[in-house]
Amino acid sequence: MNRIFSGVQPTGNLHLGNYLGAIRNWVRLQTEYDCLFCIVDMHAITVWQDPKELVRNTREVAAGMIASGVDASKHIIFNQSTVPAHAQLSWIFNCVARMGWLNRMTQFKEKAGKHKENASVGLYAYPNLMSADILAYKATHVPVGEDQKQHLELARDTAQKFNIDYGVEFFPLPEPLIFGAATRVMSLRDGTKKMSKSDESDYSRINMADDADAIALKIRKAKTDPHPMPDGVEALEGRPEASNLLGIYAALADQDKAAVMSRFAGRQFSEFKQELVDLAVSVLGPINGEMQRLMADPAYLDGILRSGAERADAIARPIIAEVYDIVGFLRP
Repeated sequence: MNRIFSGVQPTGNLHLGNYLGAIRNWVRLQTEYDCLFCIVDMHAITVWQDPKELVRNTREVAAGMIASGVDASKHIIFNQSTVPAHAQLSWIFNCVARMGWLNRMTQFKEKAGKHKENASVGLYAYPNLMSADILAYKATHVPVGEDQKQHLELARDTAQKFNIDYGVEFFPLPEPLIFGAATRVMSLRDGTKKMSKSDESDYSRINMADDADAIALKIRKAKTDPHPMPDGVEALEGRPEASNLLGIYAALADQDKAAVMSRFAGRQFSEFKQELVDLAVSVLGPINGEMQRLMADPAYLDGILRSGAERADAIARPIIAEVYDIVGFLRP
């Protein structure tokens, strides 16, 4: 069976974009692939994290995965820092990947902004660690959003260069799995910006830990425009907030966006928002309840992560041993 590796950062405020763009898709992939779902805490510390919050956020992500339907008995849930292969292979890839490749990474430019001289080396070399995450398990497929495609292309380039440099056919070239509508959920306050954990306004996102009242309030306050619901996707041009709410509804309902528009055409957004509230609460409410139950039992979550780390390490350890032999590292 083909193998999937995918990860999410434990940086707090796990939100609707994470659910629709990643976690829900992971649940659906479980029947087709051998899956490793990683909480990438090493990536998280490329920018400052409060250590106590990092621990809590790591558990929250695990709880969110399990509550959404990821089966930790059949697949692997673990946090990245507990498996040495990630750091070991990352260093080797630091010596394989080229500076020019990293200089082209747009996410570093976006995150570092005008202060790139003060950014951590980890933030700059982040893509090499991502390559190691994937290739330490010889993953064949990686679910990615549009904003991560460039990093996966770098992983493919790194795998290919390693194979050529050492004259081996060792690493596979992982293929992207890119899903359709709602892989990119936008802010409830600004439809031109991606929904983000780091947005200062909590009203910009629906958190997976939000209860029914919070979900309803945020949707009612979500920015739209004064025009009624159009009939036809082309009529959404220049209406990013309307398009975003329609996309969220379509994704939660597992319907085509055009079908949703046809149903609500001509109606006011105040009416549409109430239906969106009902739908969002029906989908996210049970997940929220289960997350709260799991978060109240940290020992259980820690056990899931510990077991996952052991299983992940059992896959990665022999792969790293072969890499060491290929590179020429003496293992007495």
